Amino acid sequence: MQPMEYKGNFFNGAFHKADKNAWEKYSPADLKDHVFTAYENQEHVDQAVDSAREAFKTWSKLSLDERKAALLRLKQVYQDREEYIARCISRETGKALWETRGEAKALAAKIDITINASLDLVKDQKVSAAVGDLDGYIRYKPKGVMAIVGPFNFPAHLPNGHMIPALLTGNTVVFKPSEMTPATGQLMAEMVQAANLPAGVFNLVQGQVDTSKRLVRHDYVDAVLFTGSYETGLRIKQDTLSHYWKSLALEMGGKNASFVWKDADLDKAVYDCLFGAYASAGQRCSCTSRILLHKDIHDAFLEKFHQAAKKIQIGYFEEDVFYGPLINEASMERYLRFQQIAEREGHEKIMRGKQLDVGKEGYYVSPSIYKINESQKDSVFEHEEIFGPSVAVYSVDSWEQSIELINDTSYGLAASVFTKNRQVYLDAFYEIKAGNINWNRPTCGASSKLPFGGEKKSGNGWPSGHFAVYYCTSPVSAIEDDSGFDSTKIATGIQWD
Repeated sequence: MQPMEYKGNFFNGAFHKADKNAWEKYSPADLKDHVFTAYENQEHVDQAVDSAREAFKTWSKLSLDERKAALLRLKQVYQDREEYIARCISRETGKALWETRGEAKALAAKIDITINASLDLVKDQKVSAAVGDLDGYIRYKPKGVMAIVGPFNFPAHLPNGHMIPALLTGNTVVFKPSEMTPATGQLMAEMVQAANLPAGVFNLVQGQVDTSKRLVRHDYVDAVLFTGSYETGLRIKQDTLSHYWKSLALEMGGKNASFVWKDADLDKAVYDCLFGAYASAGQRCSCTSRILLHKDIHDAFLEKFHQAAKKIQIGYFEEDVFYGPLINEASMERYLRFQQIAEREGHEKIMRGKQLDVGKEGYYVSPSIYKINESQKDSVFEHEEIFGPSVAVYSVDSWEQSIELINDTSYGLAASVFTKNRQVYLDAFYEIKAGNINWNRPTCGASSKLPFGGEKKSGNGWPSGHFAVYYCTSPVSAIEDDSGFDSTKIATGIQWD
């Protein structure tokens, strides 16, 4: 396969080539596959923001129907290029084609969901007799220029999840993709151009850490929408601390738990936990990191889970595999280092993760399972997000112990409860500190028709998904009076002739 053509950063409706700080992107699935060469020019950040500011003046004043028509053109482009999008993502990230095809399909679906459901959340609302006999209104106005800082694991779907509600509600966008997925970032700009969206409505700047800093710190950026690690989200918060006017929607990491009660459907629980732990090679913020098993079913579950984990197909994305490689060498080394940490902390090895030879040179690793015989408050393995195909398994005696362990983390993104008793699930639902809590479902696999966000280190209280329209708008109150002047209502103390 040939490298994808580099076209440049995208602003004012056209591509502009940068010529500084080049970096090469090779596929983590095949290190001989040169995917893309990207370049950086931090001055383009200012030009992209200026482009978005200028476009906002007209885009925000279009009718909703006009903006819908533009986004429906983009939907058609997404649908026409579904297979190409999927293959681009697979090549750049190494993810299996079954997964990237789902991601590619979700792009168009997000437009439909936002138009047909999410926009209802920010419809004008009339409040009768808000002040005396005067009616009031709540109207939602766009915020302005929104910076989107994207992740590598879902390099099209997650930025698109910010972009679509931002554009439909009248904002303009500057998108900075992950430096690990620049080709997919450029593809997003190519599709916007093909859909003939007005110049400046969508803009793209490629770059690494300093480019991100310049963008999020920019005085004329009104909001920062981010998906990624807690550490990066914290830096964005720190970089914008004095920018009190900026909205920050930060979606960050997780250390998610599945709780399997003694009456659970064992096969379903094993399968869903297996999927939750190892989908995307564990590179999802919502992946299952911890499994809490009632002691009565612990041994049977663990045996089934272990046998199934050993049979997972891992390899090149063109093949019938469940997952592919980790994103880069640093991620692989981190994952392998956590195997050593787990054993050094005394956790029982059920299955050790190691580097794999699958016939292609890449960052392939096997899944791992460690049994936690005694939980440790200072355990690095138990409490840090690994972002790889690793899971810790616990045996619990009671419901109360399970809830305590689930909440014993600085993260609060996702959890799942496996039981046939709905009341057990509902009792857990109100005790678990997480933004997404599922019943007899994996921790991962969210719906764009629902909110998606986390508590504690997993988010800052602005959920995306269905609720993204809220952080893309500002509610503005209006008291409206179309009557004439009434001299009988002059306030006490005012002399009026």
